[in-house]
Amino acid sequence: MGKNVQVKMGPLSVSPMGFGTWAWGNQLLWGYQESMDAELQRTFNLAVENGINLFDTADSYGTGRLNGQSEKLLGKFIREFPGKRAPDDIVIATKFAAYPWRLTAGQFVKACKGSLERLQIEKMGIGQLHWSTANYAPPQELALWNGLVAMYEQGLVRAVGVSNYGPKQLLKVHDYLKARGVPLCSAQVQFSLLSIGDEQMEIKNICDSLGIRLIAYSPLGLGMLTGKYTPSNLPLGPRALLFKQILPGLEPLLISLREIAQRRRKTLPQVAINWCICKGTIPIPGVKTVKQAEENLGALGWRLSSDELLQIEYAAKESPRQMIQNIFQTR
Repeated sequence: MGKNVQVKMGPLSVSPMGFGTWAWGNQLLWGYQESMDAELQRTFNLAVENGINLFDTADSYGTGRLNGQSEKLLGKFIREFPGKRAPDDIVIATKFAAYPWRLTAGQFVKACKGSLERLQIEKMGIGQLHWSTANYAPPQELALWNGLVAMYEQGLVRAVGVSNYGPKQLLKVHDYLKARGVPLCSAQVQFSLLSIGDEQMEIKNICDSLGIRLIAYSPLGLGMLTGKYTPSNLPLGPRALLFKQILPGLEPLLISLREIAQRRRKTLPQVAINWCICKGTIPIPGVKTVKQAEENLGALGWRLSSDELLQIEYAAKESPRQMIQNIFQTR
């Protein structure tokens, strides 16, 4: 298992890459159908067999009546893992939506219990806030933070984290939790070669200086860094519009990635994910198929050289259009 030396994340030990499960139940963006469940289960099994032990989900993942579907599937796959049973060290990180009606710490504790029930596990690895309400409902923000404290104190989660927090709010929540005796274990943000603007780098520096682990979601820029799409061959659905705007400007970056991929006998996504790992973050590419999981696993067990990192980052800065940040990300 040399290629999968675990890294520290707060009190947890996790694989250098995790898998995201946004697509598990999301019909709108990812075209989920219940007929995909068997393939998703094989994908999960393959990941675990290859030492992946971090799975990221959210209580809002799943469209309409499929709300919570991602958590339910994850719980089911753990229970039905072939062989004796799934390894004990699997870390589930879920995110709790800051719904407008969640206005007290108690409601977040209830949300956490709901997630544990869907997953059918005793204790969550990491309980995370899905986004901050500082931009549009500042009074609710304290309830979110107190919710994290309460679920941690009640032993429902082994660690707590935040998601989509900008630099200012990240510092605030870290200090608040610290004063309450709760360590902030992780901060999840969109982080990739398409998402390394000043703000993302500021978040990264704060994380590094405070010992918070950055979890990088969308490490492949929603698929733009896979090399599969071109301005004349766009993905179906809502992503097409975004790709149309950004892809034409990505030539320098894609050429550079392709060059390194060929030299290393790797694929574009493997190089893009490896870049995230070299930056000290834990990327969580989304997986829907065994093929995707196999490809992503090829990002492990090797490292880009510092020259290659510089070459890629220079090319990324040359690309005129960066990824738009999540609208929920605060300052």
